[in-house]
Amino acid sequence: MACRWITQETFDAVVQENMTEFEMDADEAVKEAIQQFESQGVDLTNIIKAVQKPCGENETASNHAILQLLGSLRKSVDSSSVSDMSKILVQFGDQCKQGLAHRYLAGQKSAYTVVLAAWKLCAGDREALLNALYAMSSLTEGQPDLLEASGQQLLMQTLQEQAGDAEMTLFTTRLTRHVCLKHEQNRQDLVKAGILPLLTGSIVTHGADADVVREACSALRIMIVDDDIRVPFGHAHDHAKMIVLENSGLKVLIEAAKVFTDNPSVLSELCATLSRLCVRNEFCQDVVDLGGLNFMVALLADCIDHQELVKQVLSAMRALAGNDDVKDAIANSGGTDLIVLAITRHLSSPQICDQGCAALAMLALRKPENCKVIMEGGGALAALQAMKVHPKDVNVQKQACMVIRNLVSRTRDFSQPILEMGAESLILQARSVHRDCDDVAKAALRDLGCKVELRELWTGQKGSLVR
Repeated sequence: MACRWITQETFDAVVQENMTEFEMDADEAVKEAIQQFESQGVDLTNIIKAVQKPCGENETASNHAILQLLGSLRKSVDSSSVSDMSKILVQFGDQCKQGLAHRYLAGQKSAYTVVLAAWKLCAGDREALLNALYAMSSLTEGQPDLLEASGQQLLMQTLQEQAGDAEMTLFTTRLTRHVCLKHEQNRQDLVKAGILPLLTGSIVTHGADADVVREACSALRIMIVDDDIRVPFGHAHDHAKMIVLENSGLKVLIEAAKVFTDNPSVLSELCATLSRLCVRNEFCQDVVDLGGLNFMVALLADCIDHQELVKQVLSAMRALAGNDDVKDAIANSGGTDLIVLAITRHLSSPQICDQGCAALAMLALRKPENCKVIMEGGGALAALQAMKVHPKDVNVQKQACMVIRNLVSRTRDFSQPILEMGAESLILQARSVHRDCDDVAKAALRDLGCKVELRELWTGQKGSLVR
């Protein structure tokens, strides 16, 4: 396993040595250097694996294209030449898009400070400002640590001042997403600065602009995840409550969805965001009261062949079914039959099988009436078929076992029909192949009436400690 790191300069020096000392051509020299370092356990993720570009006539050493552009950008910033700066910012952003290694090298050479200075100088020129936002967004993708206090202030200022400009909002929102992904502190700082109403407001203001709505939804979702492994606890739940309670997030998203009934990609983003916001019982009910459930049921029926949208609608229904009253509303609206149809129609998709089975499991939990509807609609058979098609997918196996367990836990009459479908062998196979399935698989087998060994791990009695 790679655990060592080198600098770009070290890699470049070895490539140059291969070319001069061993007379290799450029491609061969790079290939040889890669093999040499990887054999030593060096991680080359952040290394540009290419030969340096020759510099200009007045420069003595060669350099990578992104560093040459960074040098030119620094000169234009020093001279406050906005016209030159604007062109270079686009080229620099394009270079950053080449890959993380390019962005990392630029970041190591103080590119953030230079681009930030350019951003400030471009404030009065719309085209130049867009280019500065593009460059900063490209640079910070995968490098959210680069952002600091002055950058946060400038980001908030730009979002506020340019709120009426759709393209400017799009670029600034994308930058927000990049600097908040896997960075809890940036999220908390920007939320405290008031970014949430700006994000929901952008959906309202530019509700007919698919790109803005899509980007804003993505940014909102990043505000409500705990994906930064460096912090023990995030504020995802608090941020979700703020979006819903203080910024009418659910209503904003549901109203926006009505504009894009013929745009599955935007609807997918909206449904994905709705599902992430349903973190409390009352929020699930609010979605129903706002017409969101009826909209999603109709969406599932009308767009059943669009895989990504179906997956996100199923995810949203799964989240909504966390509320027992909403479980009944989904069943009464015909949602269970559509979920079964989605699984059978997209049986080859492990993601849809996973989300579909999870939704059925939630609907069946503590609801014997729903269990009857699911059984009559072929839900148990669909779950077992998903297990057959995706034996190596642990998520599908777990959720399908959960469906079976919930169907029979309070309605034992269903046990024999489900066993006749071949459930026992499939569940035993899932248990043997996937360690993570063991508990739910044993619970399903137990409630089906199958023989299963239930080992008592701890009796709760005191005893002596043997060292």
